[in-house]
Amino acid sequence: MSRHALLTASGSKRWLSCPPSARLEATFADKETTAAAEGTAAHALAEYKIKRALRYFCKRPVSEFEDEVMNQATDDYAAFILEQMSEMRKAGAEPTVMVETRLDFSNWVPDGFGTGDCIIIGGDTLHIMDLKYGAGVLVEAEGNSQMRLYALGAIQQFGCLYDVKTVHMTIFQPRRDNVSTATMTVEELMAWAETELRPKAELAFAGEGKYHPGSWCLFCKAADRCRARAEENLKLAREEFGLPPLLTDEEIETLLPRLSDLVKWANDLQAYALDAAVNHGKHWDGFKLVEGRSIRRYADEEAVAKAAEENGYRDIYRKALINLGEMERLMGKKKFSEILGAYIVKPPGKPTLVPVGDKRPAITVNNVKADFKEEK
Repeated sequence: MSRHALLTASGSKRWLSCPPSARLEATFADKETTAAAEGTAAHALAEYKIKRALRYFCKRPVSEFEDEVMNQATDDYAAFILEQMSEMRKAGAEPTVMVETRLDFSNWVPDGFGTGDCIIIGGDTLHIMDLKYGAGVLVEAEGNSQMRLYALGAIQQFGCLYDVKTVHMTIFQPRRDNVSTATMTVEELMAWAETELRPKAELAFAGEGKYHPGSWCLFCKAADRCRARAEENLKLAREEFGLPPLLTDEEIETLLPRLSDLVKWANDLQAYALDAAVNHGKHWDGFKLVEGRSIRRYADEEAVAKAAEENGYRDIYRKALINLGEMERLMGKKKFSEILGAYIVKPPGKPTLVPVGDKRPAITVNNVKADFKEEK
């Protein structure tokens, strides 16, 4: 039977930022979401395609989640792996490739282990790659503790065979068109492991340290009931809010970065309360369960069409082009560009206010006024 590490690589940003959260999370049962099951299916399909490209015999996995999008994404990922192997050969090293490999980084993290999606090692270079199939949160490689843990595990396992000096770490997130790579020397990686990773991992394993809410709360199993998170957000909620004209620009700048966490926490708390009421019979004073709004729908579309046509109605269907993504997959990228490239436009996106660290280029007020008209 497989077991889960307390201090997982995927959850490392959370327990490094909020050490006692690891033990707190362990008191909650695991819940597999549809997104997680879809991600597992994508990883299995990607593993199969890489192994087939490397001429290993393996059986193609079967999943209800497999579709054209997943096939294209895993094709692109496998092609990227082969490109990296080719680049390593050009540099004069024969690459060794390992897929879905268990990695032990317990030298720095108590009982720490995880599974690396793909490792390419050759000469003095190690390349760690991680497939992120999710389309929600954009994941960057720079400063990514999960990738650093996998790199430490690979060095611990293969360091006796290879004199690794440089580590590349790549996040491949096809549904966000995101390929992000960070590079470190082994000396830099080891310095981080000793000065930051080890002491915080020891605190987390012992369930000690201070609770510290932040963006890392997003996937924490204890997030909706965490007292530290509640206190932090209630502190913001107690601010003396007035109408915007009564707030100074400086006050607004102070509040803006904190609003998304406040809204997310409120939604998490509401979801928990609803689940407790619907599935566990919990009664909340001052609240009651009611039936929400619903939308009419056809119970049987074939029967509806037949009945309408039998009564003389013929104009009952709509005809529309398949969407742009489906058209591109149907034709292939090259043919799509040749045939339809001249007919494809990309209008300006709706202006969005984001933190200054966001990688998208800033737009000017004049550009917004000239190029963007909000639909009414």
